[in-house]
Amino acid sequence: MMRSQKEKMLAGEFYNAADPEIQADLLATGAWLKRYNDTLGQTTGHWHELLSERLGEVGRGTVIRPPFFCDYGFNIRIGANAYINFNCVILDVVEVKIGQGTAIGPAVQIYTADHPHDAEQRQAGLQVGRPVHIGSRVWIGGGAIILPGVTIGDNAVVGAGCVVTRDVPAGAKVVGIPARVADPHKQA
Repeated sequence: MMRSQKEKMLAGEFYNAADPEIQADLLATGAWLKRYNDTLGQTTGHWHELLSERLGEVGRGTVIRPPFFCDYGFNIRIGANAYINFNCVILDVVEVKIGQGTAIGPAVQIYTADHPHDAEQRQAGLQVGRPVHIGSRVWIGGGAIILPGVTIGDNAVVGAGCVVTRDVPAGAKVVGIPARVADPHKQA
């Protein structure tokens, strides 16, 4: 039996994002995002209720300050007591996991969406996703960009403005573009 484009997307295979089912999901998420982003000034409890409507999992005590932007929402799983500041963008064509107690600064961008490196595949409209996993008690500074397929270990620190292109070990501190493990003997 042939798999749908959405099934291919969720499996991390090449898919065509112009597929009607995928486009319907994007429109539904867009309507939900409009509702969510219009709640600036509401209580965190109200935010949590709305997040629970669309996200795959939202742990108790988790806060995402609007405005917030994502592709689908249902591929995002966030543990308890996580905090995501204003203007976060999560392109969640496949799973994004964010562990408990993780704090994400303003304007952070988390991308699972990727495009083929082959020009003909790109021209054909194909896309692909690679999951992003962020551990527990991680701190991600403002303006950081997390690229597709990256795993960030528990208790890691990602400096503001970093572009994270590869996995970050648990407990490590990364800085720069591209992000590299900071020398613990040098002052920042």
